[in-house]
Amino acid sequence: MTVALAAVATTTRSILLRDVDHRVDRLLAQETGEFTNFVDRGVDPETGESFTDPRRLLTVFLERQYADPGEELIGLVRRADAGPAQYTQPREVAVRHPLHHDPAARRAIFAARGPTGTLDRPTGELRWSKVDIARHGGEPEAAFVVAFHPAAEQAKADDVFRVLLAISGVALVLTTGIAWAVAGRILKPVRVVRAAAAQLTGQDLTRRIPVHGRDDIAALAETFNGMLDRLERAFAAQREFVDDAGHELRTPITIVRGHLELMGGATETAAEREETIRLVTDELDRMSRIVEDLLLLAKAERPDFIRPEPVQVAELTADVFVKARTLGERRWELAGVADSETTLDPQRITQAMVQLAQNAVQHTVPGQRVRIGSRVTAGRVELYVADSGPGVQAEDAEVIFERFRRGTSRRGARTSGAGLGLAIVRAIARGHRGEVLLRPTEGGGATFVLVLEDRT
Repeated sequence: MTVALAAVATTTRSILLRDVDHRVDRLLAQETGEFTNFVDRGVDPETGESFTDPRRLLTVFLERQYADPGEELIGLVRRADAGPAQYTQPREVAVRHPLHHDPAARRAIFAARGPTGTLDRPTGELRWSKVDIARHGGEPEAAFVVAFHPAAEQAKADDVFRVLLAISGVALVLTTGIAWAVAGRILKPVRVVRAAAAQLTGQDLTRRIPVHGRDDIAALAETFNGMLDRLERAFAAQREFVDDAGHELRTPITIVRGHLELMGGATETAAEREETIRLVTDELDRMSRIVEDLLLLAKAERPDFIRPEPVQVAELTADVFVKARTLGERRWELAGVADSETTLDPQRITQAMVQLAQNAVQHTVPGQRVRIGSRVTAGRVELYVADSGPGVQAEDAEVIFERFRRGTSRRGARTSGAGLGLAIVRAIARGHRGEVLLRPTEGGGATFVLVLEDRT
């Protein structure tokens, strides 16, 4: 704003000074034009004839003129002595340091070759214009001079410039104060956001910003609070995940360490050593599976986790059915296949379906029915695994898809799983921008359905 106000004041001063120059030029041209016209057409009032004496011409003309403020009208006649004689108006000229009091300036103007010019005197600038009077092309015998002193007009422009600077200064101070107060009120919520962010830690994410109004700052506060909600849930899930992972890994490590500490005793038999090695190997394999599942879940956050390609759903369903039949002695049925082509990652979908089939085997007994199928409905592709086991309790339906969560009531015999299978299935479904649903099975049991967009 300082630059803008200074530019306005400077530009205004420049315009005013330029107007002064133009007005002086017009005034000088007007006065010299009137004198030239008088020379051509004027007559001596005493004789009624044209003027023959330059002195008489200048005297009559000057008696009839009225000078503007800052203007002088002078007649100069050549003399043989020190300098030209002057003829001035019979009226007082309201200028400081007039030309008729400056012989040196009069001589310089009379001797000048051009019709106009400027004199830079110690008392100020002088703009002049003249009309020479000569006989038969000889040296000028006299001259009519119009002199203008622009100092007063220029001083007015400078006064306006100073007034503008003063007004601009006051406006700048007032605007700065108002802007400071308004900006402080506007930025206060931003400072609150900064303070809240500075106080956030991994142990305390409960702080929220109060929201007032419905402007952009309120929207920013709401967005920030929403981000804190997501962060709090993510940190809570992370802490729970770390606790559960530590608990799941601590158990096999304790078992392995306990059996290894008992090995090598004096009374240990070969059969006991073999049984210890078998138990240790089994626990190490379980730990390896847990680690592999955790790595798979970590990869689910990467953009290259899913590599989609065009796939025939019927062919994919048949392949999954063939692979699942080897998981256990159950009554496997291929319930139905969708005759459609869609875009998905066949390896990840096969992994998820086999995991669902493995889950069905763990919660059924030999001879019970497990159905695998696919269908297209409402623009979506559904692949499902339905078993005839004990089903899932209502209180368990919300938690079985979380990591290391097996529910409060197990559906079947205890298994060696870590509770990551269904979490992997959900991660694969979300990687395809889909979901995994739990539905009841007619006649008893549970049906897990992968719901994906039909991208044909």
